[in-house]
Amino acid sequence: MTTTTFATTDAEVASAFPVMRQLRPHLDETSFVERVRAAERLGLRLVLHAEHGRVVAVAGFRLIEQLKSGLVLYVDDLVTDDGERSKGHGDALLHWLMAYAREEGCAAFELDSGVQRHDAHRFYLRHRMRISAYHFQIDL
Repeated sequence: MTTTTFATTDAEVASAFPVMRQLRPHLDETSFVERVRAAERLGLRLVLHAEHGRVVAVAGFRLIEQLKSGLVLYVDDLVTDDGERSKGHGDALLHWLMAYAREEGCAAFELDSGVQRHDAHRFYLRHRMRISAYHFQIDL
């Protein structure tokens, strides 16, 4: 049995850490809940996809209003546990996110993906997403 729900309690947020760390290895378990809570104050929502009560995929997203697109669901993080890939969990979570975006009246669904994440790119392209921009960054 699988479920997809918002992480609301500190325990639920903490349960996302082992999977999230696979995407964001710089994160520290002792400050993870605090960092998520700080990001939530700026609009982040954390979603857990679990199988038999164990988190197997995680997404962090925001609803943002953009001049170029209108209301957008922007995905900060989307990751499936390494040992659970190719079992449909990423598909299920992506479809859940897109359905939520439609329910909220979003005009677009967007995310960035690191240039080295070729498997993720194939996954997104398979779901009819297109590469629409370059993302530029400078560390401060």
